[in-house]
Amino acid sequence: MKNWKLKMLTLLSAIGIGSTGIVNAQNKNTVTEIYKVSGNCGTCKKTIEAAATKKATKANWDENKKELHVSYDSKKTTGDEILKSVAYAGYDNEKYYAPETAYSKLPECCQYERSAKALKSNAKPGKEELSVAQNSKTGLEPVYASYFSLKDALIRTDATSSATSAKALLADLNAVNMNSLEKEEHNLFMKYLSSLKADASKISENKNIDRQREYFTSLSQDMYELMKGIKPGYPVYLDHCPMYNDGKGANWISKETAIKNPYYGSQMMTCGKIIETLK
Repeated sequence: MKNWKLKMLTLLSAIGIGSTGIVNAQNKNTVTEIYKVSGNCGTCKKTIEAAATKKATKANWDENKKELHVSYDSKKTTGDEILKSVAYAGYDNEKYYAPETAYSKLPECCQYERSAKALKSNAKPGKEELSVAQNSKTGLEPVYASYFSLKDALIRTDATSSATSAKALLADLNAVNMNSLEKEEHNLFMKYLSSLKADASKISENKNIDRQREYFTSLSQDMYELMKGIKPGYPVYLDHCPMYNDGKGANWISKETAIKNPYYGSQMMTCGKIIETLK
């Protein structure tokens, strides 16, 4: 009887250890982000959250701030796919305008006031395809979005995803429509373009997470100067880690107020503080 109990305890212990390992593996891939999503009321909240959770594991839409907070498994989906799902449900967001057909099917109480750009993109009656949102007059949103994806990959200490995100950032930098920039914005963008591309290229070609983080320091500094002069359509936060680089410190930019350190990841996740807010 004692041997039987001992075997059962050993088995349960092994199962417990295995389960913990699975949970940790899942948590490692979890990404939490905040996006601007239009809407009016409690009914909107239910529809937006239902659309988001087709892809995300968790979703919460703040009716007052018009912000969608989502958590998702980065191995299974992306923030881009979540926002597409929300747009197809009828709700404009910071990356996609809803098709006219989807918007027109919303209850009257949910038909929020759409921006002039959203209306223009949906000028064709019966429009069923998505339109890419241009909340920023500069069209630099894809560049900024790729930077944040890279930052999140470094937080997870995922060198492969970091390289992929850096490659996407490089492509977005090359794809910027110069005609969308005012003269001063164009000059600012050109001032940092070469160094941004150089750092993005080095990160994309390097599979060593420590080297990727080294290049990320100068990439973040240049990106901050760019965002300071050509602000995105949402608040961003300049965070500082005092420990990195033998105590010399390093900065990064985030869309959320919670500190998640891309230079140390889970080793020192909350090391750092917000030193500036750009609105």
